[in-house]
Amino acid sequence: MDTNLPAHAPDQATARRMQVLAAVCLAALCMPLSFTGPAIAIPAIAAELRGTPLALAWITNAFMLSFGGCLMAAGALADRYGRKRLFMAGMSLFFLAALALAAAPGMLALDLLRAVQGLACAMALSSGLAALAQEFDGPARARAFSLIGTAFGVGLAFGPFLAGLLIARTGWRAIFIATAAAALAALLAAARTMRETRDPQAQGVDWPGALTFTGALSLFTYGLLQAPHKGWGSAASLGLFGGAALLLAAFIGAERRAARPMLDLSLFRLPAFAGVQLLAAAPAFSFVVLLVLLPARFIGIEGYSAFDAGRMMIALSAPMLVLPILAGMAAQRIAAAHICACGLLLAAGGLLWLSTCAPGQPSLSLLAPLLLIGCGISLPWGLMDGLAISVVPVERAGMAAGIFNTTRVAGEGLALAIVSALLGTFTVAALGGTAGIGAQQAAQAGPFLALGELRHAATLLPQAGAAELAQAYGIAFRHLLYVLASITTASALLILAFLRHPAPAAADSATLPACKAHN
Repeated sequence: MDTNLPAHAPDQATARRMQVLAAVCLAALCMPLSFTGPAIAIPAIAAELRGTPLALAWITNAFMLSFGGCLMAAGALADRYGRKRLFMAGMSLFFLAALALAAAPGMLALDLLRAVQGLACAMALSSGLAALAQEFDGPARARAFSLIGTAFGVGLAFGPFLAGLLIARTGWRAIFIATAAAALAALLAAARTMRETRDPQAQGVDWPGALTFTGALSLFTYGLLQAPHKGWGSAASLGLFGGAALLLAAFIGAERRAARPMLDLSLFRLPAFAGVQLLAAAPAFSFVVLLVLLPARFIGIEGYSAFDAGRMMIALSAPMLVLPILAGMAAQRIAAAHICACGLLLAAGGLLWLSTCAPGQPSLSLLAPLLLIGCGISLPWGLMDGLAISVVPVERAGMAAGIFNTTRVAGEGLALAIVSALLGTFTVAALGGTAGIGAQQAAQAGPFLALGELRHAATLLPQAGAAELAQAYGIAFRHLLYVLASITTASALLILAFLRHPAPAAADSATLPACKAHN
């Protein structure tokens, strides 16, 4: 140790690390705001830019697809070319994309820029977390990462409310200006305080794996989104799903041959590791999709203002601010698998309760089921990241964390596409069962109604009243909630079964095939 260092040097180092943490927290706050904010804005965007149902669905799906599909590749780039360099590039790209989104002239430009924004988030998140891991050790690292989780929780809890406030006062474009301002603050703080670090053993990106993985996700998502319009058995749908399956097979083959694969497939031989990946995806079907579906229902079907819709969403997301911390404390005495399973079962109960709330009921009747869903999903939310690295040998922790984050974000994108397709299909079926509405008319109006575009659906179905259309939507939404509750319940039971297996110690890694690469 250098005894000639001035006495205030440790304080300066601590202050610098805190500023790095603040920069990454600001970046982390931008990501949920970029997801929940535009979800509130979809009705306003539809009114101004006149997008088709497919184009409107891509507002959220393009962001999530790009974000989830690029996370692992971005992590490899950060290891090789520098964590600070990639973080700065990611936040710069996010800032420019947000400004461009605020001035987007049409739906095509908006959707493309949302994909760019997702790529920027992948670059910033993967490099920012890696940079934090270099700045903090031991308990300080755990506290730093818990603050990142809190930033995500704040964005999820208050993003819809902030978006509703901005839309009510200045319009939907202000949402992107607000996120651009936060990104600029993160960028300036990181430029001044973040150190450059690299992995000296990094050997580059597994491009065959990255391209086939992203391609498979893209084709599958596009197939899901257009299926309600073209038909599930149409040539277009079958071609897209078949192409996705071929690219998935190519991805698996590429990972088995690669010297340093993005995804070490041997990890999936660990039941606990497979269970954690299921845990990463489970909240997507019980919570994340509601962040998009409920604002559309509140604004388009129930007639709420954007501000009131955002305020209603606080009941769903506010438990994220407190319960994950309490779950972490409880995990010292209760098995994490039991806490996670119980939380998912509570969320499933909340989904079933919500299914009893038809459109038109008082808003107070919705608060209790929304709060129950939020409380239930908050319990596993605070334990997932720790479980992700605890169920693998210690030398594989870096890769396990990267796979977990990719599963979580890509799973959210896929869940949103699947649920949107199901709601569209259920809505078309419900309209088809309404007297005076033919199958072709239902197929044309159903996708608009599923997005909450009640007025547009009414222009396509002049023979149907607003009450009949709202009733058809309510039937479709109720059937969708039954599906979501079933998926959540099955996930809880499977997670409980998989996570019963003890986590492997570092010494147990010899029992598995040699890991070709780790981060």
